Amino acid sequence: QVQLVESGGGLVQAGGSLRLSCAASGRTFTDYVVAWFRQAPGKEREFVAQIRGTTYADSVKGRFTISTDNTGNTVYLQMNSLKPDDTGLYSCAARSPWRGSFQYWGPGTQVTVSS
Repeated sequence: QVQLVESGGGLVQAGGSLRLSCAASGRTFTDYVVAWFRQAPGKEREFVAQIRGTTYADSVKGRFTISTDNTGNTVYLQMNSLKPDDTGLYSCAARSPWRGSFQYWGPGTQVTVSS
């Protein structure tokens, strides 16, 4: 089992940047597919980016970059050119490669982009 904790959220002006971190404990990320999701107030949770088969939501392509450190214990989400529509609770999630759904979730970190 793996425990996930996100950090790095905050308040930023439109056009600014933030880097989110997702730290794993219990296991390393090398055995899992890891992704970032976000949920804005009143909206459903949406996919943002995934590593290990790297993919991005169309809304963040060219602005966000997902990466991992050399230890396999932390996954990052570098967010540039932020827009007010990027506001939301950002959560990381992990799943075993053979599973279709994510089984482990962190509590999330809030990102607020002001106009």
